[in-house]
Amino acid sequence: MTALHVISAGAAKGLVLTLADRFEVSHGTTVRGTFGAVGAMREALLGGAPCDVVVLTQALLAALGAEGEVVTDTICTLGEVATGVAVRAGDAVPDIHDAPALCEALSHATSIHIPDPARATAGIHFTKVLHSLNLYDAVATHLRPHANGAAAMAALAESSDERPIGCTQVSEILYTPGVRLVAPLPSRFALVTRYDAAVASRASDASLAEAFLASLAGEATRSLRAAGGFLEGIHANRVA
Repeated sequence: MTALHVISAGAAKGLVLTLADRFEVSHGTTVRGTFGAVGAMREALLGGAPCDVVVLTQALLAALGAEGEVVTDTICTLGEVATGVAVRAGDAVPDIHDAPALCEALSHATSIHIPDPARATAGIHFTKVLHSLNLYDAVATHLRPHANGAAAMAALAESSDERPIGCTQVSEILYTPGVRLVAPLPSRFALVTRYDAAVASRASDASLAEAFLASLAGEATRSLRAAGGFLEGIHANRVA
């Protein structure tokens, strides 16, 4: 059986895996995904990992197109994903509607689970938020960085701490059992990331890769993308 290799930002892991099952049945192939922080996924692609489809931020895919790593005219948009706050399912939901409330919620937490603060979009941004709140030094010992947002949310779900909390892309929160979305970050700290997908220039079967893109970004799956946190036209600070 042929295999379709997908290198993807962790924010799209739930969407890719949800669509992979039906795609495998309809196309007689196996979908093999590699997921993680966008910086790490770019490195994997440039390092020569097998790849047919790439899912990353708009800016990274545009750059990869300029470098000849993806087929530029296949780039399509999946949607925009907000960065949000999560707690364990069943825990009390803190108020984070503004800066003072967010500061109080984070100060009260006994652990704070985040994706890679050096290579993950949400991790980089959240670190900036902590500095903006003048809170970084106070909560530094409570930070629990993980390789990506999915790992951060899985750790949050399993945490035995008294008051754990987490921050990552909303899509990763919605697709992780055992956690619940509190809300996107308050407007002052809001971050929305646009994710695109494209066929890799070294795709072994370009027509199969294009078919998977159509499944990911097509009209038929718009409601599935929306339910998973990929929205259209969010008005907030945006990172391409």
